[in-house]
Amino acid sequence: MAASSSGISAKQDLISQLDKIGALAEAELQSSGNSEAIEKVRVGFLGKKGKLSEVLRGLKDVDPKDRPAVGAKANEWKARLEGIIESRKSEFGSQELLSKIQSERIDISLPSREQHRGGLHPLTQTTLEIVRAFARLGFDVTTGPEIDTEFLTFDAINIPKDHPARDMQDTFFVGPGLVLRTHTSPVQMRTLLAKKWPVRILAPGAVYRCDNDATHSPMFHQIEGLWVDRGVKMSDLRGVLDFFAKEIFGSKTKVRMRPSYFPFVEPGAEIDVSCFRCVKTIDSHCPVCKGSGWVEILGAGMVHPHLFEVAGYDPAEVTGFAFGLGIERITMLLYQIPDLRLMFQGDMRFLKQFS
Repeated sequence: MAASSSGISAKQDLISQLDKIGALAEAELQSSGNSEAIEKVRVGFLGKKGKLSEVLRGLKDVDPKDRPAVGAKANEWKARLEGIIESRKSEFGSQELLSKIQSERIDISLPSREQHRGGLHPLTQTTLEIVRAFARLGFDVTTGPEIDTEFLTFDAINIPKDHPARDMQDTFFVGPGLVLRTHTSPVQMRTLLAKKWPVRILAPGAVYRCDNDATHSPMFHQIEGLWVDRGVKMSDLRGVLDFFAKEIFGSKTKVRMRPSYFPFVEPGAEIDVSCFRCVKTIDSHCPVCKGSGWVEILGAGMVHPHLFEVAGYDPAEVTGFAFGLGIERITMLLYQIPDLRLMFQGDMRFLKQFS
């Protein structure tokens, strides 16, 4: 009888404690003023170290046959309290959301923040303009490797081994018979060797020479053009360059050709354009033409017969012309940039002017 009486006492004692704790938790939940207070009550009563869990540790003193009744009471309070917690959290969540919306309302009448947008580098912009101009005349863009053979870079275009351009001071040698190309002419030779005429290509790309000052860089960019077909004449070259100059520098631009020497063309010419800044009268202080009225922009000429022989063409059957211009040179002229090195320093203050 004593054991049974003790078991009943332990059972009733635990149930009584559960009722008291549950009622206390319910009262605190009903009086809580926000979500944080609700969470604090939940942890304090239903958490692993909460008051409800502490009471249930006394189950070891209850007769095994009475434990289900105590467990049922504990689950009853747990479910009841969780229901209240869920309801109160939902209530406070709606209130807090409404309060947040009212306090953090966005004034849509205010101007938006300015977004930074990238832009094309001035050299890229100039390259695209040049390509677009020649594309209207049927020129296709062709590219090639920046490390090329001495043969294609020099020998094939009529620059023998004793030519100054092959001196170590001008050319970067990267291995036996290999150089960083000093011009994009190897692309022209690769094209002539790979296909039969007619050929009408542009060869843009980076080139490398041992120069470094305000108007020269060890790495710079060129575009070379080549037109090979039956009956191509010097007058065709003049017409193409005249069209190009007007497209890039303006419709009133004039072209002047001066005799010059290049090993890969014969005859060769330096090409000048009339100063696009001194349109009406020549300014003796003009920063573009230095008061001469003319600006040198490129070199050109009729393709030397030696190049046709190397490529397997018959010089008696076809003729052609070639030209080459520095993209940095054109960019500096168009935007009046005083120092070529500005285009390679990555200074955002400089680059933003072109975006």
